Amino acid sequence: MGSCHDVRGRETHSLLISPPNQTRGEGDHWEQLFPPVVMTASHSDSLVVLFGATAGAYGAKLGSDERELILLVWQVVDLHSKKVGTLHKSLVKADSLELSDQCREVSGLTPEGLSKAEPLDRVLQQLSQLVSSDLKLLGRSSYTLCTDGQLLIRQVLHPEASKKNFLLSDCFYSFYDLRKEFHTCYPNSASVKDQTIKSMAEYIGLETDETEEDFGVWQVKTMVAIIFSMLSETCITDCRFTDPETVKYKYETGPCSKSEAVDSETVIRARGLPWQSSDQDIARFFKGLNIAKGGVALCLNAQGRRNGEALVRFVNPEQRDLALERHKHHMGSRYIEVYKATGEEFLKIAGGTSNEVAQFLSKENQVIIRMRGLPFTATLEDVLGFLGPECPVTGGKEGLLFVKYPDGRPTGDAFVLFSCEEYAQNALKKHKEILGKRYIELFRSTAAEVQQVLNRYLSTPLIPTLPTPIIPVIPPPYTIAAGSIRDCVRLRGLPYTAGIDDILEFMGDATADIKPHGVHMVLNQQGRPSGDAFIQMKSSDRAFLVAQKCHKKMMKDRYVEVFQCSGEEMNFVLMGGTLNRSGLSPPPCKLPCLSPPAYAAFQTAAAVIPAEAALYQPQALLSTTRTPQASAAAPPTVTYYPAQAAQLYMNYTAYYPSPPVSPTTVGYITAPPAAVAAAASATHTPMLPQPGALVRMQGLPYNTGMKEILSFFQGYQGS
Repeated sequence: MGSCHDVRGRETHSLLISPPNQTRGEGDHWEQLFPPVVMTASHSDSLVVLFGATAGAYGAKLGSDERELILLVWQVVDLHSKKVGTLHKSLVKADSLELSDQCREVSGLTPEGLSKAEPLDRVLQQLSQLVSSDLKLLGRSSYTLCTDGQLLIRQVLHPEASKKNFLLSDCFYSFYDLRKEFHTCYPNSASVKDQTIKSMAEYIGLETDETEEDFGVWQVKTMVAIIFSMLSETCITDCRFTDPETVKYKYETGPCSKSEAVDSETVIRARGLPWQSSDQDIARFFKGLNIAKGGVALCLNAQGRRNGEALVRFVNPEQRDLALERHKHHMGSRYIEVYKATGEEFLKIAGGTSNEVAQFLSKENQVIIRMRGLPFTATLEDVLGFLGPECPVTGGKEGLLFVKYPDGRPTGDAFVLFSCEEYAQNALKKHKEILGKRYIELFRSTAAEVQQVLNRYLSTPLIPTLPTPIIPVIPPPYTIAAGSIRDCVRLRGLPYTAGIDDILEFMGDATADIKPHGVHMVLNQQGRPSGDAFIQMKSSDRAFLVAQKCHKKMMKDRYVEVFQCSGEEMNFVLMGGTLNRSGLSPPPCKLPCLSPPAYAAFQTAAAVIPAEAALYQPQALLSTTRTPQASAAAPPTVTYYPAQAAQLYMNYTAYYPSPPVSPTTVGYITAPPAAVAAAASATHTPMLPQPGALVRMQGLPYNTGMKEILSFFQGYQGS
């Protein structure tokens, strides 16, 4: 045994193991443990056995509490000559010197001792220099790190270096997991996740005494002994230390097809993200873990804006399980919640079917910028001119993708590709600059966001859309309940992203007892989901059972309150009133033309939706009008099912007399004129109620509210 000093001047020991053919005394323990063998070629000449500890959790929970690294111990092992270099132990000065009780007990370290240590970046520089020196003495040139499991590299070193804004050297992107290598060599040993240094040593009969050495020194010496035991083991197929674990240098962007198979065991949902977070920011939060190509999907709400959630797909279940350990870790000052998700959820957000999108995203490793608020008359040349020569677009016009409605109308959104971060940053500096007469919003985007936005606007109808004008069609008549019979339920606290599909799934078997057209989503003054919904049931008994069964049941990680109520109460809320413990408050009445009787339940004229038209997804205006009483010769109603849920996602909404209101009101849909005329003549029913007519307004400012629209028509409201 030879002595030396570590980087802090502390005396340590180097354990020198003779080559296998060196003569030893009879019964020597090391001769029995390491019989002579012939080495096969390995990935590198040497290993650097590395052990570390943080100021917090130890063992299987290492790194799960975000505590900083405070200790590193390492030793070089020559795989060919079976010699080892000097054993080094170095303390690391953390930003916070507070130690957990477990850390104090296990390591014996104190804040006073750590206060004199070097910070992590300096210690890692010293590690690199000392390893190079030891390799030179052993006559070797290359090495690979070897650690006890994945946690030290993936959950401690990479995340901490990322937060402290310094780069790790290349050696930390490739390493051997001693537990996996041990299980490969000894298949009958415990599973990888159940192994420890002590259990591996006991399995091979290695006598060790943890109390004889300093914390960290015993672990490294024992790991070295285990490695030599593995090298001495006779294996049919020698694959020891030939296939290292790898850490991706950077996140790779790319498209995802809806036909792609996504393993649910590889997907997580991250919540609480800052709204301006990009896919690169999320990849940085999960630094050290390997995210699949194109595996970050930022979630958008019904209005196309980010809702603070993202779905992330990893390369395998092991990486996903490590990601779950980062639950409530911090991104800046915000903590991020991490939960399990499914492959279906990921494909719903990130999967695409459009060839145009796939072609646009085929240029890999491009930075994507989203432009919002473009004038509807803007051309490719206008956008390129707005961006200017300081931020050239990849491929010129081919690097621009305008988002349009199915009928070809522009939405005011566009996506732009840039070849590097510098060009993208130059473009982001133009945020809220003027193009034409409008200011333009620019922010970082992702391939998954491109898919979501295009999927929303470019969903293909079931039958081809003909170039015809938009024709107003009134849905089959239905009745919004009135009276005091408590045959309705109110759902409160719904996720803002919840749709009809989610509500029906939430109610389970009770969906069979919902009245036709009985699902009413309550929208706020901006036409966005308010978190409330009313359901008309077939009887008060059914409503009571649903309220009892579903109250505080979970929907998308949120519990939903379910109350039994009457049709009168439901109708008041749908028409803009409030319902609370103090009772009912009628809808506001601020204009003289709106008298209290105008707030009665909606009444619609009888009409027929042609079979062809019923296949379309409504994409235009929700509107209501004051119309005569419905005709008695109305066709039978059709039960409400999820296929009709598209009315929840209208791009334009307007209400009369005031929001919120049920989505199952008058809608506009595009339909072949021949089919509409045939249906109208067949039923002898006029397409629009008389007197009165519906009008459509285009080009409204985004911040237009009901007051402005009513003021615009002041003087015509009694017509």
